[in-house]
Amino acid sequence: MSATVPTLRVEGLSKRYGERVALDALSCTLQPGCFVALLGPNGAGKSTLFQLLTGLFVPDAGQIHVAGLSMREAATRALRHIGVVFQQTSLDLDLTVRANLRFHADLHGLPRAIAATRIAQGGEAAGLSADLERSVRELSGGNRRKVELVRALLHAPSLLLMDEPTVGLDPKSRRDLIHSVRADLAARGTTVLWATHLVEEAQQADRVLVLHRGRLLADGSPAEVTAALGGGTLEEAFIHATQTRQGAPA
Repeated sequence: MSATVPTLRVEGLSKRYGERVALDALSCTLQPGCFVALLGPNGAGKSTLFQLLTGLFVPDAGQIHVAGLSMREAATRALRHIGVVFQQTSLDLDLTVRANLRFHADLHGLPRAIAATRIAQGGEAAGLSADLERSVRELSGGNRRKVELVRALLHAPSLLLMDEPTVGLDPKSRRDLIHSVRADLAARGTTVLWATHLVEEAQQADRVLVLHRGRLLADGSPAEVTAALGGGTLEEAFIHATQTRQGAPA
């Protein structure tokens, strides 16, 4: 993908569930090689956005382009550029780590030789080489997340979506996961969209998008977002903005 083509371009994206507005005319553009935190409280619309980006649901209005490809007109081709780590684990607990990874590679049509090389490389990078023949059920929560990250990167996506990936993890596992994502970004120029409600995670991003009740409240570096939302610390500004902002959809 050319560096001049945005990894992700969202224009006027809206989604309703009955009377509830989940996303309200959201627009943003993400360039290659950027770690972007999507920061918002529970119910902000983060998971809805990810469901639209991955084609699980169709927006009521707006456009999504991934690597220059329209999700409306070329969804299959666009989705090839996306890797996802969902909020809820989606591994087969009774299969080995290697079998889980090989199954995902098969779904993406990777030749077995290439898949084997990438599984070995991904396992080594994540510190999982000794666990490839163990069942996922035997692994800690942190290591299961590492397996999901390796799986999401097997087909070398341009865009990595991380939906609240550190829920339930201890501090060290959370730190290790962010480090692993950063390492892939540095090595391949992957664009990362990391959804979280934890300000401490957003502070480690290159760019922060603050989402509240389906609307984008601020967009910029952590320092720029802090200033835009009222100053102080990012945590103080975020809490103030999301607790006092009026006129947003319910």
